[in-house]
Amino acid sequence: MPQPVYIAGSGTYLPGPPVAFDDIERVLGRLTEAPEKIQRWIERTAPVMKELLAVRWFHYALDPVTRRFTDDNVSMSVKAARLALEHAGLAPTDVDLICYGSAHQDQMPTTSVRIQAELGIESCEELGLHANCTSAYKAFYLAHQLVRAGQNRCALVLSSSVASSELCAEYYNQARVDRESLFLRWFLCDGAGAVVLCADRARSKGFEVETSYIESVGGKRDPLMFNHRPAHWISPRQEWDEARHHLRQNFANSLGEGMFQEGGASIFLRGFQRMLARCPVPLESIRLFQVNLPTRHIVESVMDEFERLGLPRERFYTKLHELGYSGPPMALICLDRIVREERLRPGERVASFVTEVSKFMQAGYLLRAHGA
Repeated sequence: MPQPVYIAGSGTYLPGPPVAFDDIERVLGRLTEAPEKIQRWIERTAPVMKELLAVRWFHYALDPVTRRFTDDNVSMSVKAARLALEHAGLAPTDVDLICYGSAHQDQMPTTSVRIQAELGIESCEELGLHANCTSAYKAFYLAHQLVRAGQNRCALVLSSSVASSELCAEYYNQARVDRESLFLRWFLCDGAGAVVLCADRARSKGFEVETSYIESVGGKRDPLMFNHRPAHWISPRQEWDEARHHLRQNFANSLGEGMFQEGGASIFLRGFQRMLARCPVPLESIRLFQVNLPTRHIVESVMDEFERLGLPRERFYTKLHELGYSGPPMALICLDRIVREERLRPGERVASFVTEVSKFMQAGYLLRAHGA
């Protein structure tokens, strides 16, 4: 028989002091060697992006003076993990499963085992996933399924992102930058989140995981976030000369375009409805709906759709304006805030869902508040 799975603890690590939107270039560095037309485009576009985004503050693991990184994906994950374990009243050695998710990685040994070593865990099961903004949800999904099945008893779910390492001025072949490779400089920042899942109700912080969900609906859709690296190693010099390493996003898109539609509704809504079909719950029981979408007009479009279905706008939960948007970890960072700060009545639910645009992978979860 499947066993219930509970949130036992959670933690967040955000590097450095909060950085205002107008100071992003002070930290990431100005692209003084970019083509003049690109520099003019940056000046014109920055105020537009400031208005478009729902993000006021950003965090970076990059010292703007020394130009050195103060943290990496391992150190941030370990710091968030220690906070989550402390919250759960557990030691690292109580963990028998680590599930780590990040946008993409290129490191050997892989990040999950480096985190394991830094936490001082001699032996455990570990999994690492790299799937853009769904990666944290997929780490959560695997941990939930394995604890639910009785395979594991205490799972540490982690996600981290040092987006600044791909967005700082030094990373770019500035002579080859274009608008697609600069768009994300206004969106992404750094951070890490952690959640502890267990089957012991006595350790619960008041939430049971009812379902976790993943899908990919991008089989016939073009990617909107990408780089030009091939699926094999190439010379670092060739990669630099051809700017294949630049992280790009197609910026001329909105929910109104056909790419984001499925059967007359957004693919976000259709995906969420498929998750509810797997775990039917009354929509009105959802007290908080945490949506990982940093663009204001897209969030507004989603709110409009759900309001028409009967979910009031005030149920939507976001902390992006004060925490920044660190990509994958935001699912766990916002969950940490909910677990620590929000008080729900028994039976009320927390929902979370995400659509990422590299290849339209989607994921989500449902939590139910329970009594003592």
